[in-house]
Amino acid sequence: MGRQPAHPGRDRRVTARRPPLTDLSALGTGTKLAQAGRAHAHDMVNPPVARASTILFESLADLDAALKDPDAGLYYGRRGTQTHWALEDALTQLEPGAAGTKLFPSGVAAIAASLIACLDAGDELLVSDSAYEPTRTLADNLLGRLGITTRYYDPCCGDAIADAISEKTRAILLESPGSLSFEVQDLPAITAIARARGITTVIDNTWATPLRLQPLALGVDISVQALTKYVAGHSDLLMGSATATPAMWPKLKAAFYRLGHHVSADDCALVLRGLRTLNLRLDRHEQSALAIARWLETHEAVDRVWHPALPSHPQHALFSRDFAGATGLFAFVLKQGSRPHTAALIDELRHFGIGFSWGGFESLVLPVELDRIRTATTTSLPGPIIRLSIGLEEVDDLIADLDAGLARYQAQFGA
Repeated sequence: MGRQPAHPGRDRRVTARRPPLTDLSALGTGTKLAQAGRAHAHDMVNPPVARASTILFESLADLDAALKDPDAGLYYGRRGTQTHWALEDALTQLEPGAAGTKLFPSGVAAIAASLIACLDAGDELLVSDSAYEPTRTLADNLLGRLGITTRYYDPCCGDAIADAISEKTRAILLESPGSLSFEVQDLPAITAIARARGITTVIDNTWATPLRLQPLALGVDISVQALTKYVAGHSDLLMGSATATPAMWPKLKAAFYRLGHHVSADDCALVLRGLRTLNLRLDRHEQSALAIARWLETHEAVDRVWHPALPSHPQHALFSRDFAGATGLFAFVLKQGSRPHTAALIDELRHFGIGFSWGGFESLVLPVELDRIRTATTTSLPGPIIRLSIGLEEVDDLIADLDAGLARYQAQFGA
């Protein structure tokens, strides 16, 4: 009898290799979304959900080969399986100029790792005053404890960002549009100045996704998304991603491993499922949100609407230049009242849930207070801010719901 294998029933190496990325740049958006990351599926439509911690090697030679290049194939569960690779590669294939993508337990975790990748003790970080509130908490607390100073700048400053930069500035964190007040930043102007001075730029691109804005093509070094929102699209998981240029990719990858991040293969499969229909859902979110924003502009209770795709938006020209379209998140300002008055508007809405996050199939409403969190800018407004995330419901139903809510709001102030 011949020699029996050390592991009966296993006659091939199980440590699968990671295939190279395919260039999908010449394809249309829908085709890209259908094909991105599919190299890991082999003969199946979708890649298998591969859950793993320990990876077994056939021989010492195989183990030693993996030690020399641990990212070339299966190595240890924290470095991912075919399911993780499929999602990472798909997101990379959607970003022209990207070298790679890493996945994180949340959008905030992705921002944290991206900043840690490019900052050291004694460095300074500039953050847009419109940034997501948890991002501000991260910068003011965790990064501060690590010896990194944060200063905030006016998101509308454009090339005047040069005046905010000091000799210690090593990174700029952008968010465009801002997820509460929807200022659009002049990304090419800011990134040109940053690159000329050796400063890394990181953007939270959750609002737009790569389908509406491709930041790396505009000079940004790392693009972050909360996949929790539009990409996953169903309000049933948390995940973030960071996609980097070739220059920043080694640093981002090192920060990812050193911080011990990992996401589940099951959640990756759900995000991949959401990714396949992202273009269709974004189109619906955009169309519905614009219809509702236009309607709100005509309502007597509304002072202004903050939607960058509207000609009335202060940075509409920048938006039209840099973005391929809009999504479903915007805000409006009421003509009178204060936060307690908003209960009459939102508490009895039938089709809008009251809650954080956005980008799911369901519509959401949230009263916003800017002055509580802003430090570099102030906004004088006549009444409260209401943020809407427009889901996939019928527009007429949502408008009727808001119309009734605004009538309740106005009734508090008499005729």
